[in-house]
Amino acid sequence: MAVPAQFKAIQHHLRTAQEHEKRDPVVAYYCRLYAMQTGMKVDSKSPECRKFLVKLMDQLETMKKELSDNDSINQEVVGNAHIENYALKMFLYADNEDRAQRFHKNMIKSFYTSSLLFDVLSVFGELSEENIQHRKYARWKATYIHTCLKNGDTPQPGPMGLDEDQDQDGDEFGAEGFSAPGPSPHGGSFRADPPSQDFQNQDRSLGPGPSPGIGFTPGPSGPPSANYNNIQIPPGAHAPANTPAELPPPTGAVQLSPEDFTKAQKYCKYAGSALQYEDVSTAVQNLQKALKLLTTGKE
Repeated sequence: MAVPAQFKAIQHHLRTAQEHEKRDPVVAYYCRLYAMQTGMKVDSKSPECRKFLVKLMDQLETMKKELSDNDSINQEVVGNAHIENYALKMFLYADNEDRAQRFHKNMIKSFYTSSLLFDVLSVFGELSEENIQHRKYARWKATYIHTCLKNGDTPQPGPMGLDEDQDQDGDEFGAEGFSAPGPSPHGGSFRADPPSQDFQNQDRSLGPGPSPGIGFTPGPSGPPSANYNNIQIPPGAHAPANTPAELPPPTGAVQLSPEDFTKAQKYCKYAGSALQYEDVSTAVQNLQKALKLLTTGKE
């Protein structure tokens, strides 16, 4: 189904959905949901756009039925964690390749696709400031490296002067038909980290798991720079999570607010999502967070 010209802004999100149809249907679903929500705001009245949106709605409805037993579809908080984790994994893989000065089409596509997935996170609510900065840096890096390689220049690794005026709509990326590596829905490297868990406690030595037929060597581990020329990025600190033994014993009855119960419930859901991917460390971290909140009233 051809994308109307009015929907140029979402064509790459739809292409990403198509690429992940079998690799990760959850990513495909939320990319299409984002495209539909954005398309409705752009033009829902012209016959061409209306027809396109109706077909997209039907497609989403079909996918929702097919994935009816998937928590990432049924529970928004789990879906949010799934998409954010996928985006961060692609970002970290591309960032590692960039800093190791391994410039190639897959890393460019990974940077750009991660920026699209940060867009998609808006279906769950407003983006965090961290994810806004990740999206901005990833989109700029993809454009910058692509332009350098096209012109025969050697890109400079890592952060440098971000050119706000660079074309970042990604037309050329899609035209080249790159095939980007991405987390495998069944791979052990997939980590369902909660949205609040940025680079801390993340293993930067693991990039996204490659899809079948795509080989790559993950870049060396190392924390990202504290800032990308005024773009604030939290350092990749590997601070150990609090263990139950380190939690202060509660003195008296702890007064918990409704918000505290909601947060604790979310942490438990994140833990359950992580266990689906056999990610024990993330599950333990989130269960510890829930325990600390319930026993101390503090995060």
